[in-house]
Amino acid sequence: MDNWTTSHDRVLAQRHAEGWMFLLEAARDLRATGAVAPSGRALARALADPVRTRTGRPLNILEAGAGTGAVTRVLIPQLPPGSRLDIAEANPRFAARLSYFAHTHPRLAGHRHQVHIHTSRVEELATDRRYDVIVSGLPLANFTPGQVELIMNRYLGLLHPGGTLTYFAYLGTRRARSLLASRAQVRRHEAVEELLAGYQRRYATGCWTVWANLPPARVWQLSRPSLPSLSPVHDSASAER
Repeated sequence: MDNWTTSHDRVLAQRHAEGWMFLLEAARDLRATGAVAPSGRALARALADPVRTRTGRPLNILEAGAGTGAVTRVLIPQLPPGSRLDIAEANPRFAARLSYFAHTHPRLAGHRHQVHIHTSRVEELATDRRYDVIVSGLPLANFTPGQVELIMNRYLGLLHPGGTLTYFAYLGTRRARSLLASRAQVRRHEAVEELLAGYQRRYATGCWTVWANLPPARVWQLSRPSLPSLSPVHDSASAER
């Protein structure tokens, strides 16, 4: 076999193993994991797009809720020289996997200091660093409105003025929950959607639907204003984009 074939086979085996790991962690705690499979490559590319488009200078990047590294795998090859990638992942088994991945990635040979893994929730991340790009893989629809507000305000507080945040939501979750969830869960989900709609109206600079994901997902891009106005958002009207 040639080197490309053996390398390709190793990548497929690695991703197969990661898929099983993700499924096992979802079985442990589906609410915290947020899905039964990692994000697809098309969704990962859409979430990482602000890094690709900001070329020409080093960047500070934060990825929150990285899971098994579907988005991390897209981010690392796009890191401009001199950049730093911080990864906040609360699940210690996922964090250990990410640490191994970062320390063995060929693109980071001689540059391991560019990537730092933090076994921490983003709300508890101990840093005074500010970021040009934040990529969120957290399952916001699974949290309470209070948790979502805390996370979103933390994201905006960690961004440089003009910095960019991307996050996603699966399509069809409201319909699915209305059929399968309790009334309390439906109300919680609706309250989270209303809260996020307030942030979207205030800070959104883009929105895309990624159909080539299972399930399809909508990616939101928000930007921190150059002149900060970061008080909590309590606007409850829904928004469609």
